[in-house]
Amino acid sequence: MRLILLALSLLATWPVQAAPPELLASLDALYARRADASASKELEASLKKELQAAPDDYELLWRSARLLTWQGDVAQDSRLKKVLGKQAWDRCEQGVKLAPDRVECQYYAALGIGTYSQAVGIVKALGEGLEGKFNERLDAAIRIDPDFDWGGPVVIKGRYHFELPWPKRNLAESAKLLERAAGKFPQNLRAHAYLAETLLKDGKAAKAQEAIVKVKQGSTAYNPAEAQLIQARSKKVEAEIEEELK
Repeated sequence: MRLILLALSLLATWPVQAAPPELLASLDALYARRADASASKELEASLKKELQAAPDDYELLWRSARLLTWQGDVAQDSRLKKVLGKQAWDRCEQGVKLAPDRVECQYYAALGIGTYSQAVGIVKALGEGLEGKFNERLDAAIRIDPDFDWGGPVVIKGRYHFELPWPKRNLAESAKLLERAAGKFPQNLRAHAYLAETLLKDGKAAKAQEAIVKVKQGSTAYNPAEAQLIQARSKKVEAEIEEELK
């Protein structure tokens, strides 16, 4: 009887079978090509299929949230952005319960909350109490691995201090964090782009121009879809900087 109970106990605590490495490599390769609509659609379908078969697979959950946050970031319709942000958030809340000491779901949960907040409006999001939930996840990601996603957790924290409305906005802290991320990961064009916006808002157009030049001239090799998106978006900020320097 004791042996049977021991066997049942081991079965109860045995980890859920993880997706095979070759599947994860295939999903990551599709994600790298996500700017291509056909690759993004194939990735979405593959993740949906695999999650139906293994809904508690952490590796699938965070990869699904990663795609959802990307889709939310590029979505033009606020209603769609809201839905995608909430889906990413929900996926990674599930993931955090499975592996609270892993960085991925802490990070993508925060991004999901951020996407949702942008869709509904920052002031409304603050009223819904999302700031605490966002910071809980993002601060956990920074604590676990601030270098994940080319310094992504630190970049997002820097952006958070920029996007808060007055009097909560803290441009000095935003610049400090973004300079830290950009210094350690100079290839991260989002860090430079966000830094340029922070510096411009803080009345430092000349320094903002230095940051935006790094976006304009930066290599896209580290993450082509991301880098090309940021370069396209940065043209508006570049024009604002040039206008300010006249």
